[in-house]
Amino acid sequence: MDEDSEDNNLNLLHALLQIPCPSGREERMATFVCERIAELGYQPELDAQGNAWTHLEGRDTNTGPVALASHIDEIAMVVNAIEENGELRVQRSGGLHPWKLGEGPVQLIGDGTSLVPAHLSFGSGHTNDPDDPITQFASGARGLTWPHCRLLTGLSTAELKDAGVRVGTCAVPLSAVRGPHLLGPANDPLVSAWILDNRGGTLTLLRLLQRIKEAGLTPARSLYLCFMVQEEGGLLGAKGWAQRNPVETFIAVDSSPVPRGSQLQLDGRPATWSKDAGAHFHQPLIGELAQAAIRANTDLQYAVYSAAASDATGVLQTGLAPRAATIGYPRANSHGYEVSRLSVFDHLVNTLFAYVEELA
Repeated sequence: MDEDSEDNNLNLLHALLQIPCPSGREERMATFVCERIAELGYQPELDAQGNAWTHLEGRDTNTGPVALASHIDEIAMVVNAIEENGELRVQRSGGLHPWKLGEGPVQLIGDGTSLVPAHLSFGSGHTNDPDDPITQFASGARGLTWPHCRLLTGLSTAELKDAGVRVGTCAVPLSAVRGPHLLGPANDPLVSAWILDNRGGTLTLLRLLQRIKEAGLTPARSLYLCFMVQEEGGLLGAKGWAQRNPVETFIAVDSSPVPRGSQLQLDGRPATWSKDAGAHFHQPLIGELAQAAIRANTDLQYAVYSAAASDATGVLQTGLAPRAATIGYPRANSHGYEVSRLSVFDHLVNTLFAYVEELA
């Protein structure tokens, strides 16, 4: 892996990880993405739903447009009650579990621009009370669930209100604990971080746009590079965007989980989803991506999922594009501190660039 490229990927990944973006509060990430698009000399667009994108006009206006899309929201906690002492009760937003987080510092995404420090707490373990959830957890009788969790803020209910914290406010881990961290061989390291999903897709599309700019490439077909909201809560951003912006081909650029029994490897090769919980993807389109991977001096891995869905799933299910696929980066430890091979992002960028080069 090229050292400069590795540094660029790490620097961009670090910047993306610092931005809190739970579903429904993606505006900070959308602003960052739009600024990067503009810095590269392209025109950023933003709709009322919060989706951001840029449009590259193709040479042939008679062929169907293509969209490459990354979602920009992350799984989170959401406040569902405020106790009289100022402690917050929470439930999950997206597929987050307390045992993935562990106790630790978080930040509340208050109304307006406020970020309020808090601490996720499961309570004291110094008890033998058989009815206490910590005792039950320690004995293996049950797991910890969201009703056992509280967010400590040190603020009164009045102070929380003044800070813009209310029922419906989301919380995510503090930026300082997110990473990224490198491990493994220095010449081809793994990278870990709190929720690579879907900072990795956003990184890929921003680097792809940079590559297109540097090559002076004008694709044959019109091309949209999109950054979608609320994927974690029902694929909502992509469905709304695709309804307002008809395309023939929609490709989600997302992570590829590695559940037990999967044959995916963290070896730098990108992966494509042949089928997920909601759809069989367009197999000829998968073949086009596989050929692009070969031209990019790599090859694709293939996955079938029974408990996963991407923005491409939602677009295909709702009939908003006849051709849809998902391509991405294999990642272990989904919905927590996730791990990928750092080199996969270069291979993924190169594969998508080779695909865009050949659009006809």
